Amino acid sequence: MVRLPAVRLLGIDPGLRFTGWGVIEVDGNRLRHIGDGVIATDSAEPVPSRLKVLHDALTLLLEEYRPNEAAVEETYVNRNGAATLKLGYARGVALLAPALIGIPVLEYGAKTVKLSVVGTGGASKDQVQMMVRRLLPGATLRRADAADALAVAICHAHHRASRLAWAAGSRMA
Repeated sequence: MVRLPAVRLLGIDPGLRFTGWGVIEVDGNRLRHIGDGVIATDSAEPVPSRLKVLHDALTLLLEEYRPNEAAVEETYVNRNGAATLKLGYARGVALLAPALIGIPVLEYGAKTVKLSVVGTGGASKDQVQMMVRRLLPGATLRRADAADALAVAICHAHHRASRLAWAAGSRMA
């Protein structure tokens, strides 16, 4: 069996007010916490200024941590159309920043993330945080947004491993 090199994955939980981010390293089936945090924007500022803050901060994170791949949580649609639209703006920036420097970006729905990390798509925020702490000792998790971003990265790690195994199996057939 061929051993793959370790990779760094960036998980992003987009939001216009708070965008969570988390970086993990995956080596085989081992996960290692590298960093996590939250990018905050000032709600008193106009949306374009807030999007620039988000883009600039993500660009700095990409330069500092140099992930090989990124994963972004998909937008859920809620009853407040304006809030959903603003979340979409932030998500667009979260998808664009890594793509601009050639990093592959994948997307996962919230239920898929929860199922991958906790084992049930209906897990609570507390359950997600508890499992992230268990899977990634040393994670600071100052806000739920950072835990959610690390959960996105963990979800991507699991799905990535499955995709690679399937690809290897299909090449051998």
